[in-house]
Amino acid sequence: MQRFWLVALTGLLVAVGSIAKAQVSDDVVKIGVLTDMSGPSANADGPGSVVAAQMAIDDFGGTVLGNPIQLISADHQIKPDIAVGIARQWYDRDQVDLIVDVPVSAVGLAVQNVANETKKLLIVHSTGTADFHGKFCTPYALQWVFDTHALAVGTAQEVTKRGGDTWFFLTADYAFGHALERDASAVIVQNGGKVLGSVSHPFATPDLSSFILQAQASKAKIIGIASGPPDNINAIKLGGEFGIFQGGQQMAGLLVLISDIHALGLKAAQGLVLTTSFYWDMDEETRAWSKRFFAKMKRMPSMWQAGVYSSVMSYLNAVKAAGTDDPLKVTAKLRETPINDFFSRNGKLRADGLMVHDLILVQVKKPEDSKYPWDYYQILTHIPGEQAFGPPNPACSLVKQ
Repeated sequence: MQRFWLVALTGLLVAVGSIAKAQVSDDVVKIGVLTDMSGPSANADGPGSVVAAQMAIDDFGGTVLGNPIQLISADHQIKPDIAVGIARQWYDRDQVDLIVDVPVSAVGLAVQNVANETKKLLIVHSTGTADFHGKFCTPYALQWVFDTHALAVGTAQEVTKRGGDTWFFLTADYAFGHALERDASAVIVQNGGKVLGSVSHPFATPDLSSFILQAQASKAKIIGIASGPPDNINAIKLGGEFGIFQGGQQMAGLLVLISDIHALGLKAAQGLVLTTSFYWDMDEETRAWSKRFFAKMKRMPSMWQAGVYSSVMSYLNAVKAAGTDDPLKVTAKLRETPINDFFSRNGKLRADGLMVHDLILVQVKKPEDSKYPWDYYQILTHIPGEQAFGPPNPACSLVKQ
């Protein structure tokens, strides 16, 4: 009888273990970092995003629900068609459970369609268009770090309140650039300012001279740079060469990353006001993680890279809590618990897929005020998440009317 019960108990434990493992597809949790490895956003995403994701997996312990966690990565070359091909292969053939990162907005929106069709999970960090969680929202796609509305509230509102009440936009001609201009323009008008005009230029164009001259001729007090790297860096450099600042005009970067400031140098970037989701030197918690990242990458993390770690760690905790890697059950767990870590303060995942959290308004220091390497920002204020991101867009089908 003792042998009988021992055999029976052993069989029961094996069965329970098999059921637990069956909750994880293919007995492995596979995460893919789909990013820009060598192009214009590689310093702010790229290899650093892969490192950040691996750091999260290692810190989690390398397994979840008794199954290994595997990380893969690929370069989408800032081309939507290439990104879509990789995403389909990952989701359909390679059984990837989660894709993360995905610069830029046009690429992020394309991959979002694939995630929705295949019913697999996508978390973007460097896709900024607010349409991602607005009219294009899907239960399978989350936006973790920022959106164009949040950046507009932080930067455009502050600059307009300080007297920069006439604007002309220098806009990168893709989804993110136009969304950034649209959202910033609305904030400017709401705060009593006026948009005098705008000009669109190709993404990553080698020569912005003619566009800068049009902006200069507008006589607007503020030239709003509605673009990310490398166009924002080139615009600020050319602005100085063309005498924008000496002529009394100012530039406002609506998306400026710490990697951009590093590339520009404090002499060129000093005085810029910008909004960010993360600054490595904000407090002890941010410094501790960032120094670990620096030891691997020899540069401080961007908000996108810090966000990759935060989301991967949160995802793995949600898989553990849900007892499965089923995407909808995982996102349900993510919504249950506030997201508070070194990256996110007062974070909460909304029904529309946007992770709302506090942002930081900063000003780039003068060279003489920087006390040590990467000491670039003076923190002006913290912006509550609800104020920065605003209410859910009723255009999102997931939002209760």
